[in-house]
Amino acid sequence: MDNATPSDNLSLRLIDVILDETSIGRNTPEVEHERKVAIIDLLEGNYFALSDGPEGPYKLTLAMAEQRLVFTVTDTSDVELSTFMLSLTPFRRIVKDYFLVCESYYEAIKSAPASRIEAIDMGRRGLHDEGSKLLMERLSGKIDMDFNTARRLFTLLCALQWKG
Repeated sequence: MDNATPSDNLSLRLIDVILDETSIGRNTPEVEHERKVAIIDLLEGNYFALSDGPEGPYKLTLAMAEQRLVFTVTDTSDVELSTFMLSLTPFRRIVKDYFLVCESYYEAIKSAPASRIEAIDMGRRGLHDEGSKLLMERLSGKIDMDFNTARRLFTLLCALQWKG
């Protein structure tokens, strides 16, 4: 599935992503906007299927518990199909570096030459790819997804950790 395109087959995709506000909480308007954009991008095109479960379409609820991201996958009738936890510890360095590079990028676009902006953006994309691959590895055997879906989920993972 690594290079598959987003599925037009509804049985192999997410149709809704819900953030559990009691565990994730609300944040600044900027952070809330980034989270909403990440969800819209994810829903716009994805390939997502439970590795050992019924076909979808699926709804995904994300929550936080004990420094872990909790994935609850349900069907369209909100019947729970699977729940699992993902430790965020392996992502700490990548997310921290990603945020630092993003800050450098936003500063650079104000006055840096195009070559500098491109170099920073290449580094940002490289970290994003690294985080996406790690996410695919960590969810292997639980969720089947293509690389573009992993990239969008990693963006959402970052948006959930961004404090604004």
